[in-house]
Amino acid sequence: MSWGTELWDQFDNLEKHTQCGIDILEKYIKFVKERTEIELSYAKQLRNLSKKYQPKKNSKEEEEYRYTACKAFLSTLNEMNDYAGQHEVISENMTSQIIVELARYVQELKQERKSHFHDGRKAQQHIETCWKQLESSKRRFERDCKEADRAQQYFEKMDADINVTKADVEKARQQAQMRHQMAEDSKADYSSFLQKFNHEQHEYYHTHLPNIFQKIQEMEERRIVRVGESMKTYAEVDRQVIPIIGKCLDEIVKAANSIDQKNDSQLVIEAYKSGFEPPGDVEFEDYTQPMKRTVSDNSLSNSRGEGKPELKFGGKSKGKLWPFIKKNKPPPPPPASASPSAVPNGPQSPKQQKEPLSHRFNEFMTSKPKIHCFRSLKRGLSLKLGATPEDFSNLPPEQRRKKLQQKVDELNKEIQKEMDQRDAITKMKDVYLKNPQMGDPASLDHKLAEVSQNIEKLRLEAQKFEAWLAEVEGRLPARGDQARRQSGMYDAQNPATVNNCAQDRESPDGSYTEEQSQESEVKVLATDFDDEFDDEEPLPAIGTCKALYTFEGQNEGTISVVEGETLYVIEEDKGDGWTRIRRSEDEEGYVPTSYVEVYLDKNAKGAKTYI
Repeated sequence: MSWGTELWDQFDNLEKHTQCGIDILEKYIKFVKERTEIELSYAKQLRNLSKKYQPKKNSKEEEEYRYTACKAFLSTLNEMNDYAGQHEVISENMTSQIIVELARYVQELKQERKSHFHDGRKAQQHIETCWKQLESSKRRFERDCKEADRAQQYFEKMDADINVTKADVEKARQQAQMRHQMAEDSKADYSSFLQKFNHEQHEYYHTHLPNIFQKIQEMEERRIVRVGESMKTYAEVDRQVIPIIGKCLDEIVKAANSIDQKNDSQLVIEAYKSGFEPPGDVEFEDYTQPMKRTVSDNSLSNSRGEGKPELKFGGKSKGKLWPFIKKNKPPPPPPASASPSAVPNGPQSPKQQKEPLSHRFNEFMTSKPKIHCFRSLKRGLSLKLGATPEDFSNLPPEQRRKKLQQKVDELNKEIQKEMDQRDAITKMKDVYLKNPQMGDPASLDHKLAEVSQNIEKLRLEAQKFEAWLAEVEGRLPARGDQARRQSGMYDAQNPATVNNCAQDRESPDGSYTEEQSQESEVKVLATDFDDEFDDEEPLPAIGTCKALYTFEGQNEGTISVVEGETLYVIEEDKGDGWTRIRRSEDEEGYVPTSYVEVYLDKNAKGAKTYI
């Protein structure tokens, strides 16, 4: 099956057909090009979509992305970026492997087609020229034959006429012979051109034209094969990115499976836990009974009780401040020997059973911290107006520690950055000293001094925040010890009340803003009774706990626990993330609150339990 033999007379149709093939190829190139533009546009829209929903840096929204659900969403956004990248890969591969290659091939195909049809037209023109020459020699031969015939007839006529001279007859005879010779020559030319034309025509239809058509056929078949290969490449480019797109989708599913609602709930607790207890019940203040006290030798509670409202800014202020200030829990009843009212037949006032002497004295001791809590309340209100303290004292203890640690880390990074810049300037100065033509070393002294000054400022700033951090970290685990030291004076009467006194020293917004005068007062009181601390009894157990994980207590003040072990709780978490526990009479310490499950026993607060 060959175009040269089967389509020898379809030169024009073959020319149109090959041109249509090139047009289809160019149309396919245009189709792939538009597909690549769509892929690029889709990838760009996906990237813009992912960027639109990315959390903004240094914003509150970024803090929310520590939760597993938000992390999964962020992972989805990142995977969408990779997904968009694969569509860009599709566009790039289609451009390089299909569009560019086919565009170059189309140019080559056009040149080849032009060359083949040029050869075909040239052969066609040659055979047409031979045909014209044959026709011309044939007409000339015909004309010469007619002229020779007329000359012969004229000669015969002249020869038969007796009136014509002999010279005229001879002349007619010579003319007839000449015409006859010309006819013979024309016949020879015509025969020669006929043979030549027949040869050329045979070569044209059996050699030249079939060869040209065969080349055109091969060219067209190569074009068809190339189109098929391009279509396979088109599909293969898509198929190559399917595994990567599948991995992107698998990562999205993996991120979705990694969502842990319990972990998110725990992170919320860690993020917003203040460490304070909720406010206690508001006591009923009875104004219907006259405040009459029996004056006796044990009237210390009355005199102290009369000064109590003045220290607490009156009953009205107390009622207004209860939503903000953590109120002490009602103390357990003291031992019978702790109050004179317990003596049989002794004098009793109407409210002595509700407010024993130890309770009054403890309230007197804790009145100043409550006044300080009011200052912290005013300070907290001022902070809400926009003034944020530099030491983050407006935050709860645990949140304050985290903020201070974060600030210290940021300052250390800035110090390292400045030190690197100083080292670079120093190296540049050394280069200038060795090669003065490169620059003036003195020109870097000002910059070097400026960087050194910045480093010094940052170090001082870091030391300031490290001091605050050390104060917070030293105070948080020491709060139980401090409360125990303060309870030394009154441990025989009411240990739990003194623990509440230590809790009242915290402001409702979580800050520890004791003034120096107040701290000195507490220290003076503690010094006065320092002799009583030597025989201090252990703190009572307020519940039990079960170790959820094994903890190696390597730092001072901590205790090691084994998973599943049951121990006694002697001090709750005060917001610093540590719980104080006891294994035996001489073995106690702090463990992370998240490592144990606490079971508080309110009835056991007043009892002393030993293991």
